[in-house]
Amino acid sequence: MKQAFQDFFARHPYLTLEQSVEFFSIFGGLDAAFPLDLLEETADVVHKHCTEDFARLEESIRPSYLLDTPYKALLTAIAKGDGKYHKALRKAKLSEEVGQNIVNALVELDVLYVENSRETPLRQHPKHKLPKSQRKYKIQDKLRFKKPFLRFWFAFVVGNEEALSQGEGDVFFTHFKQHYERLRSLVYEQLSDALLREYYRKKDAIDTSGSYWNIYSEFDILAVSKRKKVILGECKYKERSVCKNELTKLKLKAKESGIAVDVYALFSKSGFSKELQSMKSDTLLLFDLNDLEVLL
Repeated sequence: MKQAFQDFFARHPYLTLEQSVEFFSIFGGLDAAFPLDLLEETADVVHKHCTEDFARLEESIRPSYLLDTPYKALLTAIAKGDGKYHKALRKAKLSEEVGQNIVNALVELDVLYVENSRETPLRQHPKHKLPKSQRKYKIQDKLRFKKPFLRFWFAFVVGNEEALSQGEGDVFFTHFKQHYERLRSLVYEQLSDALLREYYRKKDAIDTSGSYWNIYSEFDILAVSKRKKVILGECKYKERSVCKNELTKLKLKAKESGIAVDVYALFSKSGFSKELQSMKSDTLLLFDLNDLEVLL
């Protein structure tokens, strides 16, 4: 993600950091030869390229059979859901065997990658009896898109192809405006994860990191350093500053999930409240949008 973001920024150096994140979450990974006009507001750029340039955008998706069933069904299920493996296969109406073969092929094509679950199994030994509510729970890996553009395509464009090909984008555009935040949020989480790795690079290098989920909750970032320090992160790509309440909620989630945290890290597009800033320390790290500059 870090390299892809660097490449995107290098091709569009006139963009601010905020604009870069916005447009990268939509067009990141699109063929560099595709002529992007990013001089207008995000919504206007999307509307223009997805109507006037629809045919060229569709042709840029390679291999073209990604637009056919069953690949299309699986990629759409992943793009519109949380990416959990078995859930995506069910939504795409694929058997375990067929689904696994397709996932393997998409990984080989660099379309997807598998983010492995780091959840500890609930059953600690064969005779360990679980509560009835937990017996059907299954630990699942997550399927992630390598390129933000493909996630955007299968989340928003699929289902609106006919209208867009005729230059009619009203339904598509309404849906995009309502749900675009999901695109930005995930990309911001992934860039924040890269930022955290960079921050610790000369201190105590990160051994493992990424999102974390278990039966109790989900977290934007959980990183473990080589010295076994646990860093738990929350990312907020909002138009308002993050306040202490977000830290309180994160601590509560960590306690409910049984995570022993050494350092909390908050990432905010719009900065932090004065109260939270006064709490900044070795065990509470605060990063705003400008800190992403170290990735460039």
